[in-house]
Amino acid sequence: MAGRSIRVIDARDARSLERLIHRDAVADRAFERRVRAIVDRVRASGDRALLGFAKRFDGVRPPLEVTPDEMRAAARQVDPAVRRAIHRAAENIARVAFRQIPRHWDLDVLPGVSVEQRVEPIARAGCYVPGGRFPLPSSLLMTVVPARVAGVRETVVVCPRPDAAIMTAALEAGVTRLFRIGGAHAVAALAYGTATVPRVDKIVGPGNRYVAVAKALVAGTCAIDFFAGPTEIVIVAGGGRPDWIAADLVAQAEHDPDARSIFITWSRALADKVARAVASQQTGRAIAERSLSANGAIVVTRSDRDAIELANRLAPEHLVVDREALIRRPIVAGAVFVGPYSAQAAGDYASGSNHVLPTAGAARWRGGLSAADFVRVMSVQRITRDGLARLAPIILPLARAEGLTAHAESVEVRLK
Repeated sequence: MAGRSIRVIDARDARSLERLIHRDAVADRAFERRVRAIVDRVRASGDRALLGFAKRFDGVRPPLEVTPDEMRAAARQVDPAVRRAIHRAAENIARVAFRQIPRHWDLDVLPGVSVEQRVEPIARAGCYVPGGRFPLPSSLLMTVVPARVAGVRETVVVCPRPDAAIMTAALEAGVTRLFRIGGAHAVAALAYGTATVPRVDKIVGPGNRYVAVAKALVAGTCAIDFFAGPTEIVIVAGGGRPDWIAADLVAQAEHDPDARSIFITWSRALADKVARAVASQQTGRAIAERSLSANGAIVVTRSDRDAIELANRLAPEHLVVDREALIRRPIVAGAVFVGPYSAQAAGDYASGSNHVLPTAGAARWRGGLSAADFVRVMSVQRITRDGLARLAPIILPLARAEGLTAHAESVEVRLK
């Protein structure tokens, strides 16, 4: 039996288009209160609360930590082809991450005035790796490898059900510590620390809505990467193989019932063909069918320009375009894939680009996770007496204009 067809929307249907663009869920205050209660209990009671939640939600009893011996024993059971794939994926991720690190520089602004940019890694990173519906060793590599390349000394990974492939990836990436915990309680443990789980400087990685809300709640205490909610793909094309386009939509939809899969085209004929292909390919994939029925759409626009403008309004996590010409204009997306062979799945696993990406419109102000997320960039200033004298005509009027006379005097006293 064929799956249900994805809905097709004409871009002139303003009401349907607005609903598609502004899908933002109404804040569920009751849900946020539940998550906050978990976070607050772990913050207040540490291991006692953490162990209770781990038993209740993860089905785990002490010890929570996976030992290196356990990881090595599990890795020996992994198919050699999977081990090789993990190794090669880690190599590609590392190559890209190395180019992402901000560079050190020195600049002489004026005679006697120099500014240095110093780049220092954070001390300890916390990496969340989903392990519920599917084990995701690729997410471990995407979070830990850039941290290691950036020079982070300690990487602490939490995963509710780390299987043998995840343990293999942990060994490959050089994880410092791995814990069998997930959800909001794991995020709280990383943010505040317990007797068992060390406090980290930054939490990164995707997760379910419990994880996303918990990260937002702890962000005032511990740095986070960004909000990473249900995954998204937007494909923009005026031609190409309908079955290939449908395959990408279905692939994204299988992640989660809340995943969002959208195809934008200016060809009504292609839209109808893709709709039929989606109905055929989602057969037997319950999660994908639910996702595509609830959150999937095909939008027919008047032109390629209108298609890209709509894609930019959506600010998707993943943007796939069928031709180079479409990105010769401003683009708003977490990651972009160009051409028929640039399958989004390649970015998930192998191309080296990071698959931890902003969702829910956050691509409007940032891109995906990178090695730059694991460093602190500081300015170091060196000023001689002559240099300060050259700066004084700038400093003194501005300080007095702001009413900060002590600032001005702190410079004048040095030049007397």
